[in-house]
Amino acid sequence: MRDLCYSARVDHQAELMDQMMDRLRVNPPFAAGIDGGLAWYQARTKCIFCPNVQRCCAWLEGSEPLPGPAVFCPNTEFFQNCLSEILTYRAVVPTD
Repeated sequence: MRDLCYSARVDHQAELMDQMMDRLRVNPPFAAGIDGGLAWYQARTKCIFCPNVQRCCAWLEGSEPLPGPAVFCPNTEFFQNCLSEILTYRAVVPTD
């Protein structure tokens, strides 16, 4: 039964990360390609073992616009890098 509990936690944490990316408007395929996928893998691992699940859930349920990732999030730097890389990419590649 322990494996099922672990599996449920992994699924829940992955869903929280997906919600965070949606709220921040991070493009998942773009983010997954940063650093050959290593940054994505590390971010997923940090999320799975995050001690701030309740704070994350409450923050994601908030209605105010999100200027960026939460300070308590262990993936703050990853999300900021995703956002800055996307902005840099858009500035370099015309979107006509």
